[in-house]
Amino acid sequence: MSIRVLLVDDEHMVREGFRLILETQPDIRVVGEAEDGSSAIEAAVRLTPDVVFMDIRMRGMDGLEAARAILSRMPRPPKVVMLTTFDYDEYVYEALKAGASAFLLKDAPPEQLAAAVRVVARGDALLHPSITRRLIADFARRPTPHEGRPTELRKLTERELDVMRLVARGLTNGEIATKLHLGEATIKTHVAHLLAKLGLRDRIQAVVTAYETGLVEPGQD
Repeated sequence: MSIRVLLVDDEHMVREGFRLILETQPDIRVVGEAEDGSSAIEAAVRLTPDVVFMDIRMRGMDGLEAARAILSRMPRPPKVVMLTTFDYDEYVYEALKAGASAFLLKDAPPEQLAAAVRVVARGDALLHPSITRRLIADFARRPTPHEGRPTELRKLTERELDVMRLVARGLTNGEIATKLHLGEATIKTHVAHLLAKLGLRDRIQAVVTAYETGLVEPGQD
């Protein structure tokens, strides 16, 4: 079954470029386009795509506001991939908190665009390396250290806290399994449990929460 994609950008040529790239993939189908945030919301509700490629900066309603609306209004919301021209974008943190599952630069290689669709469609999350560095740098400027376990994370077991710390460091399930001497399936279960307990959508929100609560601080090993 093909992954259904909605393209949202206020530049027609950009949308056409993304369409050409994605439709060369046998497992991806572009089901619609929108030129601003308002039409993106309407199209998402009408077409129920699996993934929305959303430009963060658009005339009228921007991608951030549109993403919030789509993710909050739809009973089974799509995954949102936010696109930007800049790797130093002040909207990065707010976009991640709004529920975006991926954040990519518009000049990313074609194979990265297709890979992003597949990654978020299967429930994972993806950040361009420069975006990750920006996110951590933001927290480095405003650290929030805590003594002991942060109040917000008291629902988690010690093992789940260990896993969350390593997720926040960018480790994959396989790398976490090796580090903790556990099976990869066990790590996957721990990740699913901690996301459910905290009401988080995906690993990106877990990373944000880990830094925001002070569970992990920039510069820690």
